[in-house]
Amino acid sequence: MFGVLFPNRSFPLDITTFTQVDDHRWILDMNYFVGEAYDQVKEMCIFLLNEMALPLGKALAVYVQSPGSQYEYRGAVHSACPSAVFPLLWPGANNNGQMLLTGVGTPPLSAQIGVSVEDLVTLPVLNVGQQKRVEELAMKVGENLFNFMQSFCTVEGDKLLIPMDILNQWFKKFQEKAKRDPDYLNRFTL
Repeated sequence: MFGVLFPNRSFPLDITTFTQVDDHRWILDMNYFVGEAYDQVKEMCIFLLNEMALPLGKALAVYVQSPGSQYEYRGAVHSACPSAVFPLLWPGANNNGQMLLTGVGTPPLSAQIGVSVEDLVTLPVLNVGQQKRVEELAMKVGENLFNFMQSFCTVEGDKLLIPMDILNQWFKKFQEKAKRDPDYLNRFTL
């Protein structure tokens, strides 16, 4: 039905690597790969094995769960989008999730990835993991700009005054760093 791989960490894995919970749900225990270092696994690729893997209107939803947290949705694949790479963005403990694959109040013994066949219309249009990644990137770039502006500002009452061309100065410096160091922009992402 489906396969997964963890970029730079695994060969493709098929459904037999997962523990089947019921007819439509599977769990992958991250101890299988990395033990307690599950949070170092940043991405997962999931793919349908063929166009007949799912009935029309169904999707394979991907959820992640850290020890002490609920499952959180990360994205889905379906016949119109048969493969995807999702940022895992492991949740912290005690987050409110959208799905429970283990008993209520029973924390997992390790981090887990859940895969579930669900109705496509019930799932968010935007993959949550990608949305969070974009938000975090925007926040990091904004913090970088703010820190740069602070070094040129003066205070007048309750206002910060900055030079008119500060955005151009910052962007020029940002571009120069990106040209000198090809990995510079990658440090802004997860």
